[in-house]
Amino acid sequence: MSFAATISNDDITAMPTARFNGRIVIVDKESQIEAACRDLSRWPVIGFDTETRPSFRAGVTNRVALLQLSTPKTCYLFRLCRIRLDNRILKILCSKRIIKVGADVAGDMRSLHVLRDFDAQGFVDLQAEAGTCGIEEKSLRKIAAITLGVRVSKAQRLSNWEAAELTGQQKMYAAIDAWICIEILDRIRRAQSSADKPEMSAL
Repeated sequence: MSFAATISNDDITAMPTARFNGRIVIVDKESQIEAACRDLSRWPVIGFDTETRPSFRAGVTNRVALLQLSTPKTCYLFRLCRIRLDNRILKILCSKRIIKVGADVAGDMRSLHVLRDFDAQGFVDLQAEAGTCGIEEKSLRKIAAITLGVRVSKAQRLSNWEAAELTGQQKMYAAIDAWICIEILDRIRRAQSSADKPEMSAL
C-alpha cells in the first residue's frame, strides 16, 4: 500500500468524520488515577495527546490542562488543571514497554515538562513515521485523512480546556486526537509490512 504525499482541504472535507466509539473517562480526582493507570498499563500501544487553554494574548502561554491517554477501547482524559501529574501517570510516560503514539510529541513534552521534570521514553511520533512512507504532511488531521480516509474535526481546538465541565464535543474531540494515533500507526505499520513482502511471481 502506498500513501499520497499531500492532500487538499477540499478532499478532507468530503471524507466521513472520525468518531471514537469506545469509553471516554474523565480523571479529575486523585482517587481515579490508580484504576486508569492500571488499565493503560495492560496495553502495549496507547495513543497520546495534550490540550491547553488558548490565551489569545501575544507572549502568554497557559499550562497544559488535559492529558489524553487512550487504549483502543477507552480514552482517559486526565484533567491536569485539577489534578497533579502524578507519579503513576509518569510511570506510563517513562515506560519503554508501553509505546505512546502521538503527533508533534516534542511540543506536548515541552508543555508537560513545565509541570514536572521526567524522563519520557517509549514514544513514537507520527510525523516521523508518516515521513518514512512518503507522506509530507505534518498535521494529525492530514495524516489521518491520507492513511485512514477520515476527517478529524478541529472545531474544539481553541475551546476552554480549563472549563468547570468539559462539553460532550470537547470530550469526543480530545478522545479522537489520542485514539486515532493508534489507528494511524497500525495502518502505517501494516503498509510497511506489506511493502517488505516479496511479490509472488506468476505461474
